[in-house]
Amino acid sequence: MGITIQEASRKSGLSAHTLRYYERIGLIHMVRRDPAGHRQYTSPDLDWLDFLTRLRATGMPIAEMCRYAELRRQGPATSAERRRMLEAHRDRVRTQIAQLTEDLEVLDYKIDFYKARESQ
Repeated sequence: MGITIQEASRKSGLSAHTLRYYERIGLIHMVRRDPAGHRQYTSPDLDWLDFLTRLRATGMPIAEMCRYAELRRQGPATSAERRRMLEAHRDRVRTQIAQLTEDLEVLDYKIDFYKARESQ
């Protein structure tokens, strides 16, 4: 037995609208439905939603996420391609982190400059 879309929304942090959208564009498979036609999300569904949320948080484009999801549905034969996709994305994230670290250093320098100026 699964959980409703409202419960999945609460647990995942994604709105019900986003869950329906993700299903419509193929990011998540067609979620099982109960006899009344209501979606029934399972624990593996929630794990997948958590992974998708992390990919979005790191800036992976929806189109790339859809490609990854399609490869995942194709099974183990696509694992090397999925790994390469994640490695490329990880490299982009690392580049962003390095840039943000530099930006943070500049901000810290300016803050320290103003603090020193104010204490004079």
